[in-house]
Amino acid sequence: MLKLYEIRDPIHGFIQFNDWERELINHPIFQRLRRIRQLGLTEMVYPGAMHTRFEHSIGVMHVATKMFDQIVNRQKHYLKELLNYNDEDFERAKTIVRLAALLHDLGHSPFSHAGEGLMLLNKEKAKPYKHEDYSAAIVELMLKDTIELHPLNKYEIKAHTVANFLKGIPSLGRELLLWRNIIDSQLDADRADYLLRDSHHIGVAYGRFDLDRILVTILVKPDPDTAAPILVVKESGGHAVEGLILARYMMFTQVYFQHTPIVF
Repeated sequence: MLKLYEIRDPIHGFIQFNDWERELINHPIFQRLRRIRQLGLTEMVYPGAMHTRFEHSIGVMHVATKMFDQIVNRQKHYLKELLNYNDEDFERAKTIVRLAALLHDLGHSPFSHAGEGLMLLNKEKAKPYKHEDYSAAIVELMLKDTIELHPLNKYEIKAHTVANFLKGIPSLGRELLLWRNIIDSQLDADRADYLLRDSHHIGVAYGRFDLDRILVTILVKPDPDTAAPILVVKESGGHAVEGLILARYMMFTQVYFQHTPIVF
């Protein structure tokens, strides 16, 4: 029987994870996130902004799982036809989504986004690397054994598959690119978690929106232009999505780009 562990999160309540995910969470490279503030230097303006990338990463895994489960539970037959999936394929995809969501912020530097200007130059693109690049490299190089050799890895998932999922490279195939929308899109688990979490800790109402309504209306449909499967919501969930967009706009104008300068 699969052993599960629980932690209590102030945003989502109880969050569960298995032995494999627990080993990743206990890894020093993940524990490092306990010392990286989610909002960098924002605590100098909003003293409550003491939360970290550690709790956010676990929260993103939880929300991503809920999104995945809601879609599959409502559209399993359609997805089997669309993606040529069987039940094991769903479980493998869900595992990759959970791992990628959990590990997506490993590459953040000290002071979070505030430190990105010091990252090394990517000569091919003539601009600095992003934290996403570092996250993918850490997964592929430093967590390779923890991912590939764990007894619960019954689908033989490779570290480079999780890293490529984070980078969103086309060779993943359209089925994994579809699920990548759960952690990187206009309607992803990342922003869903950070908006609710940031507004909670800072003590503002700007970032609140109806996540539950989005979860019960989220679907997969073909893109009218490309025919590629994408995440959408039913018309009845439109107001909840508008609420998320407005919440993000208000958080950027009132919190993330707060006008007060911080001088050291």
